[in-house]
Amino acid sequence: MRLPVLFLLITVMLDAMGIGLIMPIMPDLIREVQGGTLADAALWGGVLATAFAVMQFLFSPAIGNLSDFYGRRPVLLVSLFVMALDYLVMALAGSIWLLILGRVVGGITAATHATANAYMADISKPADKAANFALIGAGFGVGFVLGPLIGGLLGELGTRAPFYTAAILASLNFVFGWFVLGETVTDRIRRPFNPKRANPFVSFQSIARLPGIRPLLLVYFTYSVALYVYPAIWPYFAQARFGWSPQMVGFSLALFGIGMAVVQGAMMRPVLRWLGERRTVIWGQLFDFGTFGVLAVVTNGTLALILTPLSALGAVVSPALQGIMSQMVDDDAQGELQGILTSVHALSVIVSPLLMTSVFALFTREGTPLYLPGAPFMVSMLLVVIGVVVFARHHRPGD
Repeated sequence: MRLPVLFLLITVMLDAMGIGLIMPIMPDLIREVQGGTLADAALWGGVLATAFAVMQFLFSPAIGNLSDFYGRRPVLLVSLFVMALDYLVMALAGSIWLLILGRVVGGITAATHATANAYMADISKPADKAANFALIGAGFGVGFVLGPLIGGLLGELGTRAPFYTAAILASLNFVFGWFVLGETVTDRIRRPFNPKRANPFVSFQSIARLPGIRPLLLVYFTYSVALYVYPAIWPYFAQARFGWSPQMVGFSLALFGIGMAVVQGAMMRPVLRWLGERRTVIWGQLFDFGTFGVLAVVTNGTLALILTPLSALGAVVSPALQGIMSQMVDDDAQGELQGILTSVHALSVIVSPLLMTSVFALFTREGTPLYLPGAPFMVSMLLVVIGVVVFARHHRPGD
């Protein structure tokens, strides 16, 4: 494997590790700095995730367009450097407001995933793009395995230990990238920076003018909102439903990450050859519908653990959608497209944590007439149905 590709995989792996490292301890950390019940902690967790996502939504198109002009290398390296600083701020935060500030700064500079995808698009043949995006997804899945496992173990040392670890890992990858990462943006595909394209809403308009891509963006949005139910409520759901410790939460998230890595790293190409991109999107969402339905009502922790890696089989949807859309835009607009997709995802992360944690709090707070920690998964079921209907109506074979 070429070293730049290895760097990309490590970068997205660290993205996922950074998320996974802190997820098992977030309920305890929020109650440590803010107090309150588990339902209250879930609501604050939604605010933290939304603060990050709002900044990512507003700034991702600008970052994507900057990478189309200045190149992928400087954008990736600067993002990693600031990521390391952001984790240090989180490690030292003594109030909920400083935690929110850390998430705001982190969201502004969270360009690593979108720019890594743009870099991968630069070096991929059109027919290989979906599978190579899945390789990026596999790196994310590996990080999602290691992050929760390490975070759960580090949680025994205190709620701040995972943040220091994430800062160190991001710094080491910055050094690695400095020496091995080449530039893929050449004069042939370099595009001048246009401030209008840096506006996320204007960027949506320019990309959405392409025939057939607007409904795909809607499907990508609804699917992202539905799938984000896992990071939005899983630590709180697992505590409320099964009484799991941070270590057990970390272990369960690691199982999910193993499933993602296997699906996107080993199964994606065979699935695409067998089903094609269109049917992969449809059947993947239908599988997620069934998984969400079981998680909504499951009360047995062992059954939930068995189901967790299997639920990752739906992870074929996002790379298949990305592959379809990437083939619909020109080479000089790949960075812009990935920036838009990151903004769509960020918009979903603005909506999903507030929606899912509010539903969770409504059905778990004291005095609730119906105690149902799995209620957010029912919301995800409805969103998946919407996505399948929109995709089946607006994207047919040969489009």
